[in-house]
Amino acid sequence: MTATLLSVNRAKATEIEIGGRPVLTGILKRSVDGPVAVRPMGLDGDEQADLSVHGGLSKAVYAYPSEHYPFWQTVRAQAKVAGWNDPLPHGAMGENLTLSGLLETQVWVGDLLKFPDCTLAVSEPRFPCFKFNAAMGFNQAVKLMAANAWCGFYLAVREPGTITAGQGFEVIPGPREVGIEEIFRGKTGAHKR
Repeated sequence: MTATLLSVNRAKATEIEIGGRPVLTGILKRSVDGPVAVRPMGLDGDEQADLSVHGGLSKAVYAYPSEHYPFWQTVRAQAKVAGWNDPLPHGAMGENLTLSGLLETQVWVGDLLKFPDCTLAVSEPRFPCFKFNAAMGFNQAVKLMAANAWCGFYLAVREPGTITAGQGFEVIPGPREVGIEEIFRGKTGAHKR
């Protein structure tokens, strides 16, 4: 299976106000041009604020399918936090890699994403926290992500190198014993539709 990397996104950890208090977060990612170095702990120039839930060797890079973006744009408009025609920029889910052609239902722990100059391994789903509600602008975002199991997935760096938006990549199947959606639904209690 071949898919495409639409955008490479990163951010420095910054303080935002959530519920009347300052919170440090790296969720506000924005796309960058040109090649970006990928090292064992993540992308050059990217930061995570809470290393107990994001980052580290097994969660160095976070990928999210672009196919879910129209849904989020619509629910943000319904929640009146954005206009109907206001597109969400890539990185809005807090992802480092915005992908096309690869959904949570199509990846398993241990699958490899082989880019021209680096290789990443699927490690686990992302479990959203209260910061995701703040990034989306409404308090039901975490519940909607859980209900749909549109969580994206974390990647460990198997072969460091560089990645660039627009590159195609190959999915090399791992042992295919446990899927990303299966883990996510098991831990969140979300039922399959």
